[in-house]
Amino acid sequence: MMNHSSLDNTMTFTSYGSFRPINYFFFTLTLLVYLLSIFSNVFLMLVIYFESSLHKPMYIFLFNLAVNGLIGSSTVWPKVMENLLSDTHKSSFLACLVQVFWGYFYMSSAYTTFSVMAYDRYVSICKPLQYHSIMTPGKVKTLLTVANVVPMSTLSLLVYLISTVPLCKYTTQNLFCDVMTLHNLSCVKSALVNLYATCLLTSLVGFPCIVVLLSYAVILNVSLKASKDAQKKALSTCSSHLITFINFGVATLFFAIYHRYTTFLPGKVYILITADWFAIPPLLNPVIYGIRTQEIRKCFVKTVRKIRFSGNF
Repeated sequence: MMNHSSLDNTMTFTSYGSFRPINYFFFTLTLLVYLLSIFSNVFLMLVIYFESSLHKPMYIFLFNLAVNGLIGSSTVWPKVMENLLSDTHKSSFLACLVQVFWGYFYMSSAYTTFSVMAYDRYVSICKPLQYHSIMTPGKVKTLLTVANVVPMSTLSLLVYLISTVPLCKYTTQNLFCDVMTLHNLSCVKSALVNLYATCLLTSLVGFPCIVVLLSYAVILNVSLKASKDAQKKALSTCSSHLITFINFGVATLFFAIYHRYTTFLPGKVYILITADWFAIPPLLNPVIYGIRTQEIRKCFVKTVRKIRFSGNF
């Protein structure tokens, strides 16, 4: 049964401290990063949507990754900016649960999307003649559905389980709400929540990582036996995906390490890790793909020229 007494309470975030003039600087910096992240992801989505040459599985999955970046940025930064300009840094427990859901959906959906993108690259490079018969529109829709619906449904249950655990404290030094924070504030440590969270971590993070690593191990093995031109093509096709995957993986690793050794690390480390996890991947992913993917780069230039041309009239 849901713990209504907990839902009626308010969470307090002590990491912001009292309001100081320097908060305006941090607010401006956060707003700038947030707006750049929104712009870069939306622009990438528009380019993919309007350019028919990009209506391919690889770019459809990239479109989904851009949507995921918007979710990640919007889950944390608007509330952080509100707290930076306020003396009261509070949030209802219900809003905290919503933030937990979307924050972890951002993480898990990114990993499942990375795994289907790796599978797409594997089929493209290792089975080029069968690519169109394997990566059919129906197959792409199925992969996208699994990449989003599975995290959404399983995380809904996790949030429900957390909401049933009574909390003894409602004060945290973190910038936002997450599972480990709420678990540490609970009166009793729920074995069910621990077990379910571990299963989710294994299935939504561990398994996709294995898929990515195995896919690229096979791709590397095939590429080493191919010609120099084929190797360059494979590298240019896969490098953007690998860079964004490693970037996100390192950010997640730091986040997990912080929660494991939270009593030994200062709060400023947490702030840096949070910025890395929720700001850098959503901001850099579109930039990396725009710079390193020739087809997207050409469409970027084409779209910008269209905008400039239309602005002259």
